[in-house]
Amino acid sequence: MDKSEKYWKINIKYVKILLTIWFVFSFLFGIILKDFLNEFSIAGFKLGFWFAQQGSIYVFVILIFVYVKLMNNLDKKFGFKK
Repeated sequence: MDKSEKYWKINIKYVKILLTIWFVFSFLFGIILKDFLNEFSIAGFKLGFWFAQQGSIYVFVILIFVYVKLMNNLDKKFGFKK
């Protein structure tokens, strides 16, 4: 396996992991588990509602920054960035 194949294999692994996290927070917490989560509250809002309206957006933005950090480190590791 050459350098670029290893790079893309790791990149795809990162994307799969981050998309799974995004799916859990947006779809599972915001839609599927909302009734269970609505038994709890955060800042006066039901937790299921909060995840559907705010939490999933926060998680998505955080995942963008995590992906940038991971890719910068990966680029340095494979010599694409100094």
